[in-house]
Amino acid sequence: MSNYPLTEVPAAPVPPRIAEVSRNTAETRIRVKVNLDGTGKSRLSTGIGFFDHMLDQIARHGLIDLDIEADGDLHIDGHHTVEDVGITLGQALHQAIGDKKGIRRYGHAYVPLDEALSRVVVDFSGRPGLVMNVPFKSGAIGSFDTQLTHEFFQGFVNHAFVTLHIDNLKGENAHHQAESVFKAFARALRSALEIDPRTVGTIPSTKGSL
Repeated sequence: MSNYPLTEVPAAPVPPRIAEVSRNTAETRIRVKVNLDGTGKSRLSTGIGFFDHMLDQIARHGLIDLDIEADGDLHIDGHHTVEDVGITLGQALHQAIGDKKGIRRYGHAYVPLDEALSRVVVDFSGRPGLVMNVPFKSGAIGSFDTQLTHEFFQGFVNHAFVTLHIDNLKGENAHHQAESVFKAFARALRSALEIDPRTVGTIPSTKGSL
């Protein structure tokens, strides 16, 4: 038996997880830049104040640096802008995460905000899927149509290739409901995207790919 202590081989450094994606259509012009290993800084300009506030929750609580510029047909309504930001953010995140080696893959969070309580669970499965149960108590928060919350997350999962379950368990105020959802989403993302030092360089799937 050797008397020499075991030494750990240092893990290879994780490459920067940064991406920038643009999406231009007849309805919107979107640019999204993400740094998955940031400090929660954000620069947001979608033309919809409450939506910017929600995107800021993703940055701050997910510790994702987020730069989003959106120029959409807001003279019609916010639908195209919110949906296309979700699509473009999903594309940017998918690009930034790369082959998913070393990530924890799964994340979940419960977040309260006063009387509201929301739970979000995410799996970077490579398979897009959304199950969402948020019974909003109001149809609008400022100029933001609460139905567009679903459109944002649907666009995101379709292009980030994640499985996402969102449940607002309690809530009487629509602002509180939405904010607890976005904060829980951010915290779940942060957990799932975190590099696990025990599995660096390994894809977290028995299939060998995600």
